[in-house]
Amino acid sequence: MHHLKIDLQKALLQRDEGALFIDCRTPSEFAETTIPGAVNIPLFDDEQRARVGLLYKEEGPGPARRLAVDLVSPRIPAMIRQVDEVLDNRRRPVVVFCWRGGMRSRALTAFLDLAGFSARQLTGGHKAFRAEVREFLEKGEWGRLLVLRGLTGVGKTRILHRLRGEGYPVLDLEGLANHRGSAFGALGLGEQPSQKTFEARLWDALRKIPQDGYALAEGESKNIGKVVLPPRVYEALQQETSLWLKASLDYRTQLILQEYPVDSIPREDFVAPIVALKRRLGAETVDRLLALLHAGKWGELVTDLMSLYYDPLYFHTHPDRRIEIHLEPEEEGIIRLKESIRRLLAEPSVHGLRKA
Repeated sequence: MHHLKIDLQKALLQRDEGALFIDCRTPSEFAETTIPGAVNIPLFDDEQRARVGLLYKEEGPGPARRLAVDLVSPRIPAMIRQVDEVLDNRRRPVVVFCWRGGMRSRALTAFLDLAGFSARQLTGGHKAFRAEVREFLEKGEWGRLLVLRGLTGVGKTRILHRLRGEGYPVLDLEGLANHRGSAFGALGLGEQPSQKTFEARLWDALRKIPQDGYALAEGESKNIGKVVLPPRVYEALQQETSLWLKASLDYRTQLILQEYPVDSIPREDFVAPIVALKRRLGAETVDRLLALLHAGKWGELVTDLMSLYYDPLYFHTHPDRRIEIHLEPEEEGIIRLKESIRRLLAEPSVHGLRKA
């Protein structure tokens, strides 16, 4: 079986060239974290793995392995067909992994090899990959991060998406975290990834930024919802002169109403985030905000939330080193932003306040 193994670095090179990664761990293990882009073809389901593990503890490896064979054997044809469907007649390498490169990935690799696939077992499994991610986030190198900042509602994420569509390199931290990075940031977005999954996605994005290149990013706090930015990544966001986006309160209100699908989110979903502001805003103000919510006065609610809560809270993020960019009117603002990016890239050591 040694000829069917592949080490992590070679496997990651193959991944970059389009290899199929198969995570053969249980669905719950896969849901917690995996290698980005991997598909889950579990050798056991969660209940079966628990049965095999219990038998191993009680009677030893021999009976446990025989039970494993009994459980897996009927499913081998279905697993082969599943791999066929994922490959969709495209000939490319297959890398199989489990937790630490043990019996599960060894077995599935052997089945696939016998079926004629170019399959290899990842040495060290997901445990080796996780160590790679931690090492990179603690000691790795990537290019410059030019950071868009501004008060809530200026449309930082929207602008990043537009610029990415125009070919600008973008590190979308909120996309990786599946959260808008605010008290209401989870509304309408579904479950956030686990910390391990977020870090794996972050590893995958950062390693694509050449050390002599750059990416645009959005200024974030250390927490984006329930996930936490690794210290070196957070520090990297503080290093460059910031691109400070400015817009009127009316402009920002209208933009938030466009970006938050208020008609498709139950109003009760807004209640808890508003109530959570009571300690900062006081009970009387929160009651008034809730009244606006229940009355469907979205414009007034958003305006009050920004002027009473968000603007005072985030004005302290106004960096000393910044280029100020007025976004209104929008198309002219985008032109000013692009020019400011060009200036920043040409003058990497700029300090102090500049205006665009």
